[in-house]
Amino acid sequence: MDKFNELKALINSAEADATAFFEKGNKAAGTRLRNAMQQTKVLAQDIRNEVTAKKNAG
Repeated sequence: MDKFNELKALINSAEADATAFFEKGNKAAGTRLRNAMQQTKVLAQDIRNEVTAKKNAG
């Protein structure tokens, strides 16, 4: 559950960059947003693997 909460926090922190990029055209915010989305992808895959392992163990 810790990783899930970390994923939620990451999405919440990326929201400001998403707003700055899409609404204001801030290119640096776009770079930060892309980085956050990559981290989200990696974290989501870790969660998937953890869920699968727990499901198969029990």
